Amino acid sequence: MIALIAAQKAGLLAPKNWLSNIVAGAIVGVVALPLGMAFAIASGVKPEQGIYTAIVAGFIVAVCGGSRVQIAGPTGAFIVILSGITAQYGVAGLQVATMMAGAILLLMGLAKLGGVIKFIPAPVIVGFTAGIGVIIWVGQWGAFFGLPAVQGEHFHQKFWLTVQALPHLHWATTGLAVLSLIVLIVAPKWRWTQKIPGPLLAMVLATGLQSQFHFAGVATIGSAFGGIPQGLPEFSLPQVSTGQLINLIGPAFTIAMLGAIESLLSAVVADGMTGTRHDSNQELVGQGLANLVTPLFGGFAATGAIARTATNIRNGGNSPLAGIVHGITLLVIILFLAPLAASIPLAALAAILFVVAWNMSEVKHFRHMLTHAPRADVAILLITFVLTVFADLVVAVNIGVILATLHFLRRMSMSVEVVTHNEQQIGVELIQQGLIQLPAGVLVYSIEGPFFFGAVENFERALAATHTDPKVLVIRLLRVPFIDITGLQALDEAIAQLQRRGVQVLLCEANVRVLAKLERAGVMVTLGATYYCADLASAIARADVLSTE
Repeated sequence: MIALIAAQKAGLLAPKNWLSNIVAGAIVGVVALPLGMAFAIASGVKPEQGIYTAIVAGFIVAVCGGSRVQIAGPTGAFIVILSGITAQYGVAGLQVATMMAGAILLLMGLAKLGGVIKFIPAPVIVGFTAGIGVIIWVGQWGAFFGLPAVQGEHFHQKFWLTVQALPHLHWATTGLAVLSLIVLIVAPKWRWTQKIPGPLLAMVLATGLQSQFHFAGVATIGSAFGGIPQGLPEFSLPQVSTGQLINLIGPAFTIAMLGAIESLLSAVVADGMTGTRHDSNQELVGQGLANLVTPLFGGFAATGAIARTATNIRNGGNSPLAGIVHGITLLVIILFLAPLAASIPLAALAAILFVVAWNMSEVKHFRHMLTHAPRADVAILLITFVLTVFADLVVAVNIGVILATLHFLRRMSMSVEVVTHNEQQIGVELIQQGLIQLPAGVLVYSIEGPFFFGAVENFERALAATHTDPKVLVIRLLRVPFIDITGLQALDEAIAQLQRRGVQVLLCEANVRVLAKLERAGVMVTLGATYYCADLASAIARADVLSTE
């Protein structure tokens, strides 16, 4: 259900809730100001575009999303992807890719695929978020230390060139950056500054010092971007060629998948803090609409922001009104206070991104998983992390998911057993037929577990282990929850081979879905209509007759 309607039905839009949500929205808007500018600059666009993104996306997701308290806007997870798109295709290409990603997210939500995102394994998510954190951290060294720009196609090249440039750091820039970083770390621990957002405090302090002392050589928003325009963003359609449109399909899918993962993770965190339940499909619809519309007003990719959503909840936000006020707060700031942004040092924004990178990396969680997770999961974690840093986020996620899937399939195939039953195990069924033991030449096998392509080898190995062919083979399917086409083909071929060797095969106890698949795949034709029994007792009775013929 749309967040605004759900909040209305829950009574959260009543006047008694207005004050707490207005206060929470205003605080989150202030927090989002430096973050939006920092994420925009790191993504290769102008700082005001980060604010535009927070305003438009924040409003749309608050109204149309699937969580009552979600705060949307630009986030650190996108930086690596967006900066690469901007460098290759320009700002217009980034905006078109964002709109394409919005369409993908919208379709995913309408197709009810919100739950599928939850199946991405934790080692993959932790690995690539930690890798993104490392890339952001190293990528901000230039702005933090006032270093000259370095050129390099790959991370290791940029890293080494940046290390070589460190002796040429700019002392005033580094001083402002270190001071900002200290404020960001210490301010939340001081009683008298706990209620002031750390990023805002650091930015204001660094801006005040730069405005007062005019340190030579310190890069600011004014010197790098000419300041921030004072006024509303203009509506415009991004221009891109057909060739670029085709090339942007891959980046658009990456933005969509990353946006879906982060927004739903944020919604889950919000549920844990508030005791509510979000609608994952509606959340994807809201995120899709936001990314479709935001580029039309100068913005770029947005998603649910975990830190800002948590800040909203901690300050009393419990309805979409807080998200709307968050956007209005940013709008008021850009309308009336934009000229003050010219003196903001880029070093202060780099310090903010240092903290963002640290939080994204989840070092404690990463270390815990590294030391306590099963070895296969540790390998997936490290491979995803290394590939994210040194290769590419898309490659890392794809390979991580593939490895996790293959590992899961291996474990699933190992859990599937083909068991031979003796008289003690099926004694009840024998008594029902007036038998003390199985008739001579009759074997009863049971397939236990999903009969999919990974389990076929176990089945074939069990059949081969009989050595001497029985007269009748009864195969129980009671504990087969599902069967895929490979399993159906293997079963069909096994039945045909056994029949050619003179072994009569009986199947029994398949559930409704498995039985329907057996019929649709033609297995029942190979078997013969009279060779399927509804229960084991009937199968034993039929096997008794066949064994004496």
